[in-house]
Amino acid sequence: MKIRSKAPLRLGLAGGGTDLNTYCDKFTGHVLNSTISLYVHCTIEERDDNKIAFHAVDIDQSVELDSLSVLPLDGQMDLFKGIYNRIVKDFIHKPLCFTLTTYSDVPSGSGLGGSSTLVVAVIKAFMEWLNLPLGEYDIAKLAFDIEREDIGIVGGAQDQYAATFGGFNFMEFYDNKRVIVNPLRIKNWIIDELEASMVLYFTNITREASQIEHEKKSLLENKKSLEAMHEVKKDAVLMKEYLLKGDIENFAKILGKSWVAKKRVSDGISSNEIDKVYDVALDNGAISGKVSGAGGGGFMFFMVEPTKKLHLIRALNEQQGEVINFEFVKDGTKGWKI
Repeated sequence: MKIRSKAPLRLGLAGGGTDLNTYCDKFTGHVLNSTISLYVHCTIEERDDNKIAFHAVDIDQSVELDSLSVLPLDGQMDLFKGIYNRIVKDFIHKPLCFTLTTYSDVPSGSGLGGSSTLVVAVIKAFMEWLNLPLGEYDIAKLAFDIEREDIGIVGGAQDQYAATFGGFNFMEFYDNKRVIVNPLRIKNWIIDELEASMVLYFTNITREASQIEHEKKSLLENKKSLEAMHEVKKDAVLMKEYLLKGDIENFAKILGKSWVAKKRVSDGISSNEIDKVYDVALDNGAISGKVSGAGGGGFMFFMVEPTKKLHLIRALNEQQGEVINFEFVKDGTKGWKI
């Protein structure tokens, strides 16, 4: 039997960084995001030879191990081993034998929440295989605990919840890992207009998100950085309101304002290369834009009046990166058996 799953990647529209526990434990975080038609994919195939194999095809990593109840974390595909260890410990209480294969539609370090989305997709595949009784909040929290606590990867919590729930969400992050996901009922014409007004651009610059998030944690002790984070949070609330009303013009203006504030949080969020692309976009019709995710590279997206969209796309494609087609998607992670 084969089990497949997929989980959607997300665009961080506003409020990113306020979901870090060092911020939300004290001040409460607000994040606006949406999932898009780019995915992380997972397949599990049962086997009977007392072996476990992990294959991450997109990054060309593989490992095969003896089937044990606890796999040692030794720096080789620890994220996969950490997921397996928690599944066995919390639910199955015995070793499993299988081959697990994953790949992503985008490169690692792209700023679309890839590592967390991977964890969600793998958990969903195990759910389908083993009939685990997990709801959406359970999946997202388990993914967070595995990545942030068991493996020790620094970061926030929005990615796990976005990949699990799907769609447009306004998320609230409180102390003690409390999260409330508010699905937004956005009319179809507003989503169509937002898609028509947005260009997604891959910079071809990949970065280690955990390092940037680690810098943010320490910078929260800096008054100017903290004030910038407060501004980013307020902008998430404003952008949610404009989105619900279909006021894309003001949504775009606040997006640009929020990007300026976000850059004040840490020097690593932008770079000369990113600033150059941003300037090219503004010179060719973009109203505003930002980097999706922690910053430092990966994907950027820009707001543009739809009649000027093609001109902007052509200008961006002349840079070192490329424009990627996408749509917003309403569904979160899915799994099925073959």
